[in-house]
Amino acid sequence: MRNFLLVVILAVGVVAVSSLPRNTSSVAADTQHSTAVFDSDGKLELPTGYRRWVFVGAPLTPNGLNNGKAGFPEYHHVYVEVKNLDVYLNTGTFPEGTVIVKELTRVLDPTFPDGSRAEPSGRGYFNGEYNGLDVTVKDSKRFANTNGWGFFNFGHHPLP
Repeated sequence: MRNFLLVVILAVGVVAVSSLPRNTSSVAADTQHSTAVFDSDGKLELPTGYRRWVFVGAPLTPNGLNNGKAGFPEYHHVYVEVKNLDVYLNTGTFPEGTVIVKELTRVLDPTFPDGSRAEPSGRGYFNGEYNGLDVTVKDSKRFANTNGWGFFNFGHHPLP
């Protein structure tokens, strides 16, 4: 019985070891590939599929809490691809090719001086109309003058 258990344990070990990745360079190479697409003039094309990426959060700095003059008085719904977020969480640095999308939405029509409003769920801040996209792309060669990051804006208005 003891020999049988030893054989089973060894077999499980061999299967487990054989399933480990043999070459981690393919993982690193995958993170180098960017979803950013540039046209022939060097303009970034509007990213697609970003709502399937990891939703990081939605910071808000409303006018009502900033003397009516918030620098960015919108929700910023932040998305990043999981492969790039994983690298960041493991290393503290985003890899080349990272694309970060901030989908901008206005605060739903405020009714109180602080910019909040009352809804059935309570008083607070709620998403209003879509107001555009801000996109950041990490490409150290293309954007050497801005610490390796490129910054793009797709309106501060609804898409057609």
